[in-house]
Amino acid sequence: MTNNFEAYIFDLNGTIIDDMHFHARAWHEILTKDLGSDISYEDTVLQMYGKNQELLERVFGVGHFTQQQMDKYALEKEKRYQAEYKPHIKLIDGLSEFLENAYQAGIKMAIGSAAIPFNIDFILDNLNLRKYFPIVVSADDVDKSKPNPETFTKAADLLGVPYDNCLVFEDAPKGVEAAKNAGMKAIAITTLHKPDEFHITDNVIKFIADYQSLKLI
Repeated sequence: MTNNFEAYIFDLNGTIIDDMHFHARAWHEILTKDLGSDISYEDTVLQMYGKNQELLERVFGVGHFTQQQMDKYALEKEKRYQAEYKPHIKLIDGLSEFLENAYQAGIKMAIGSAAIPFNIDFILDNLNLRKYFPIVVSADDVDKSKPNPETFTKAADLLGVPYDNCLVFEDAPKGVEAAKNAGMKAIAITTLHKPDEFHITDNVIKFIADYQSLKLI
């Protein structure tokens, strides 16, 4: 297919690696066993968007924790996630070839994630992805999380590419919504959410389970 986009912006967790179930288990353990919530695993999954501190505030309410406490629990969650996931770490099927083809075609690429740098570095360094992603926008780089478009618009600005020439790769409904709010098309990866769980789809070019049959768009 002829490539109609100048840049690709990738979310990270669930989009580059299929790890969202590991995140969900780590969060659910902390929310219930450490913090005493009775939240279900399924509801934990639904709350997994935006920054870590925002998840804690959605579950327990604003002001329940100090910023220091939220930072502590957020980092502890990432440590538990990394310890469990590291033996399984790998790119989603077909992505290695897709990234290399995009790189050779001169398509600019960036990471636009709500993850903290501690988590992003874990993925990029363990999978040797730095050459593909010279631009990284993390939770620490934005004031407002997805579905606010800031993550993606900032990535596009740093790449120097107009928003409508960027294609977003996302696994979360809120991420696809953020792409729409940025004026960007998206490809939705169904690692955690089924297509019918995406409430906004008019900017979605395609739903994919992996990248094996995906050609440059």
